[in-house]
Amino acid sequence: MSGGYGLTGQGRPTRSEDGPEAGTAPATFSGNRGLDVEERLIFALSRPGVSGVDLPEPKGLPTRIGVRTRTEAIGLPGVSEPEVVRHFVRLSRQNYSIDLGLFPLGSCTMKHNPRLNEKLARLPGLADIHPLQPVSTVQGALDLIHTLSHWLKVLTGLPAVALSPKAGAHGELCGMMAIRAALDARGERRRRVLVPVSAHGTNPATAAQCGFEVDEIEAGPDGRVSVEAVKARLGPDVAGIMLTNPNTCGLFEREVKAIADAVHAAGGYFYCDGANFNAIVGRVRPGDLGIDAMHINLHKTFSTPHGGGGPGAGPVVFSEALAPFAPRPWVTDRGAGFALVEDEVEAGTARPFGRLTAFHGQMGMFVRALAYMMSHGADGLRQVADDAVLGANYVLARLKDEMSAPFEGPCMHEALFDDRFLEGTGVTTLDFAKALIDEGYHPMTVYFPLVVHGAMLVEPTESESKESLDRFIASMAGLARAAKAGDTERFTAAPRFAPRRRLDETRAARKPVLTASEGAPASPRAAAE
Repeated sequence: MSGGYGLTGQGRPTRSEDGPEAGTAPATFSGNRGLDVEERLIFALSRPGVSGVDLPEPKGLPTRIGVRTRTEAIGLPGVSEPEVVRHFVRLSRQNYSIDLGLFPLGSCTMKHNPRLNEKLARLPGLADIHPLQPVSTVQGALDLIHTLSHWLKVLTGLPAVALSPKAGAHGELCGMMAIRAALDARGERRRRVLVPVSAHGTNPATAAQCGFEVDEIEAGPDGRVSVEAVKARLGPDVAGIMLTNPNTCGLFEREVKAIADAVHAAGGYFYCDGANFNAIVGRVRPGDLGIDAMHINLHKTFSTPHGGGGPGAGPVVFSEALAPFAPRPWVTDRGAGFALVEDEVEAGTARPFGRLTAFHGQMGMFVRALAYMMSHGADGLRQVADDAVLGANYVLARLKDEMSAPFEGPCMHEALFDDRFLEGTGVTTLDFAKALIDEGYHPMTVYFPLVVHGAMLVEPTESESKESLDRFIASMAGLARAAKAGDTERFTAAPRFAPRRRLDETRAARKPVLTASEGAPASPRAAAE
């Protein structure tokens, strides 16, 4: 392209400036707009007597369901096989993914998943094993889990790891349950946990779930927690602290080691939220910072699928003080083969707090994570952190004159902006995010962290090239200039080019329509517009 992103190679506008745009174009008979196909709910496509499969009625077989025998129709839509395929393909075209474009969702590390990882996760002997198989038949899988455990301990500088947690918040639960078990073993009823306001939102919820009282600590003007603020809240009832580092403002906690020393001196433990480990992997070993427990989101740092509630994995690494309390089961190398330690009798001197979940974790995630580690190597993982931090700082530096940043100085892997640059424009953070959809991007995280008014949190990740970041930066800067120039309608009416227009989100949350009705309009797009 020459001259700008809105021009073709010949310099002609890609959209006629005088012609109708998607938001004002005449309605089509079908409701479709070219290849943007209007798709009804699958139940609206349903017709009696139509099915994508044709199974014979079983004859002569007694039922074993008893009183639970179905008395009414199952309620599935009746559509043919081609219609089912087309329906879901059309829906998939309305989905945004990391394979389609940059995904700047801050605090969630949505990055490219190498296809090599996917291929390995589908290998026979890994993809088709069952958790109830005899241990002798899954030695290769246990070897893989043992190897992954080893490298997680090496990267973090901590002596033990539990792989059973299924996600980050599940890992938090695991770590805090281990801390409570350690305190109970000491005969101490410490029930107060310090949680900085810059921590991830699940931290206080996890502490409360484990029976702790949450004591919030305010951040300083620089967006970080000071050791003085921590010391002022320490006491004999403090069980520990839950600190996110790098924190949710995209900043590294400079006094983290001093904070750890102060908490330990008071008899407490240090839980670190490791969701942002992607920013420091290969650069910083959390064990050297005095951390006692930390979860690692494999789906963030080590590039496994992420989103939609899973699949994920949140292994927790433990210090020597908490290692005995790690949950069952774990893999051990007995020389003649690998085994799963399942029972407390087998655990020896260990004092596990129990079993966190059925079986051992997410095997497919373990394969993908180890493949990512082995293909990158030590130097490659270090470059992951370097590139993630470089990309975020590039975004911050390029946009700081167009937008406003709440904190001075460089950031880590996330660039944080506030809404001061929108003052007097009539445009809100939400409006800005909706307009970004019209530019072809999934919006960044908005209104989080809560400590920053009108927050916009951008995480480019190490997956993006400079050219990709330049296009995103140009779109952000263009929107900022349009807002300041008074083009309010562009924002309040956005998104105009998405399959669906903006919803009344408050009403949708409080009065959701969860079923299709007979009186629903034939075209959901027409209803939205």
